[in-house]
Amino acid sequence: MIAASAFYLFSAILLMSAIRVITASNAVHSVLFLILCFFNAGGLFVLLGAEYVAMTLVIVYVGAVAVLFLFVVMMLDINFEKLREGSRSYIGMGIVLGLVMLAELITLYAVWDENAIGATGGTAATGASSNTEIIGSVLYTDYIYAFQLSGLILLVAMIGAIVLTHRRRSDVRRQKVAKQVGVTRDDAMEIKKVEIGEGLI
Repeated sequence: MIAASAFYLFSAILLMSAIRVITASNAVHSVLFLILCFFNAGGLFVLLGAEYVAMTLVIVYVGAVAVLFLFVVMMLDINFEKLREGSRSYIGMGIVLGLVMLAELITLYAVWDENAIGATGGTAATGASSNTEIIGSVLYTDYIYAFQLSGLILLVAMIGAIVLTHRRRSDVRRQKVAKQVGVTRDDAMEIKKVEIGEGLI
């Protein structure tokens, strides 16, 4: 009963936050609701007995992708003075969302039992093998080619993004390391012998 209630709680909050991601007029609020979506999706994975997938989802998406989205949003042309005017009115909403996430963590801890989640493929159903070992054995045996292909696609995408953003401008002076390293003493310094009375006044 507790596990079912936790599932409906996480699912309801996940759906509501997903709707707010696309309906919120403020881009920053959309990103915050997206983080809440990832958090609830991780909770659902824990209920399914996939703790490793849940932690990967929270660490990778919430810790990296969502922060990257925030940096992109901060680069947009947003009137932050207008946002700061009503910032105090969001304190209550922030406290409510914080309490909701705290309640979810408490609920998740209450249902995080080997007997409750072991039936769906957790550690209790498999004996000695842990969740991480099962995923690793399947990923690196049955799906090794797909895994390597996805890594290659990500590598090509990263190289393409670097190439597209690497522009050479004629009005910007760039550092030439090879020329700097190859400079000799004669190139950098010239000694002139000035006779007495012939120097500049």
